[in-house]
Amino acid sequence: MKGIVEKRAAMLGEYIIESKATVRKAAKKFGVSKSTVHKDVSQRLKVLNPAMYREVRQILDTNKSERHIRGGMATKNKYLKERQDKATKNR
Repeated sequence: MKGIVEKRAAMLGEYIIESKATVRKAAKKFGVSKSTVHKDVSQRLKVLNPAMYREVRQILDTNKSERHIRGGMATKNKYLKERQDKATKNR
């Protein structure tokens, strides 16, 4: 059982590095919770592969610093879509 957890941590680390993925995106891709992803890449990966851990940490820190921008864009797009749908419906 222990080998599976370490393998998953390494796979999550590789995925995050390759795709610059967020914790949520990685969790969805691997079918695990955000807490599991966070624990795997912040605790387990630190012990298993410190070099990979540093790369992943850098990507996650960047994602964290940009999250307010992504959230604002998502909200903007949501209301633009609603406005377009309403205009299409009223034609």
